[in-house]
Amino acid sequence: MVNRDRVAAKIADLSDRVSRAKQHCPPTAADLASNRDALDLVAFNLMLAVQACADIASHLIADQGWPAAQNLADGFQRLHDRGVISGATASALSRAVGLRNVVAHGYSGIDANVVHAAATRGVADLDAFAREVARWLESTRFPPQ
Repeated sequence: MVNRDRVAAKIADLSDRVSRAKQHCPPTAADLASNRDALDLVAFNLMLAVQACADIASHLIADQGWPAAQNLADGFQRLHDRGVISGATASALSRAVGLRNVVAHGYSGIDANVVHAAATRGVADLDAFAREVARWLESTRFPPQ
């Protein structure tokens, strides 16, 4: 059964990471590119925000007994298939896994333009994920423990 407290804690962590990414993101991608510390802080917090979403997806999938996801992006599709999140949110979060992987694994460097776009526009998708999961939890009845 879904542990609502665990999901709530992950949503709070997600919100904190989004807030921190926005806080450290300068007004332009050029400014971000010229400030390596800011780039690292923003990229790291975005990576952890996407990871928090993936953790929530994994928790819901496992606790509901749904078929396991083959990878992080597939987890978001599973949530969409079960009516937890919208198709648009599932697609956006699946794409966000790419940024998470680049930051986590250091693939071919971090593109300040991509990070800036994620921190200024892409965070709306992270917020949508949190809202949609919270709405699903509120509308879903779970048996007593």
